[in-house]
Amino acid sequence: MSRLIGLGLLLAGLLYPFAVYFGMEHFAPWQFGLLLGGLWLARALTGQRRPGSLWMAVAAMVFCLLLALFDSPALLRWYPVLISGFMLVLFGSSLLFGPPIVERLARVREPQLPAEGIRYTRQVTIAWSVFFLCNGLCAAALTVWAPLSWWTLYTGLISYGLIGLMFAIEWLIRLRVRGHP
Repeated sequence: MSRLIGLGLLLAGLLYPFAVYFGMEHFAPWQFGLLLGGLWLARALTGQRRPGSLWMAVAAMVFCLLLALFDSPALLRWYPVLISGFMLVLFGSSLLFGPPIVERLARVREPQLPAEGIRYTRQVTIAWSVFFLCNGLCAAALTVWAPLSWWTLYTGLISYGLIGLMFAIEWLIRLRVRGHP
């Protein structure tokens, strides 16, 4: 059940900018808040206890509650900023309190990670932290100063393309670092 809820949140997050763009004519902001808040509540109640999962769910539910209470179309556009902020805190705090997120992921495939692998995964975690900081700032700037169409284009398409590009670049660098042709 928790995987289904996680998938629902993932899909809601991916489709959110387009739902806002096309759905504002048909749905009120409070309805978006209730739907998202319900998904986050379900995740908090059924989800596995992963680092950061409870505080993220609580923060998201507070955001959704504010969205429902204020029924503000402008507030709708801050959700991608919140998600980038979550990712920044998750990656950034792992650098402070260790081990870094990317190292944890690397140890799943290679439990005995060598020292150079640990240094490399730390650098990759820093790169992702910088990415999420820049992504959140871009989404915030578009929320405040740009038309809805630009915000939708960036948060619904360009930012995901940039995430894919980051993955691809990191994969190519990893191949080179590990000595693959």
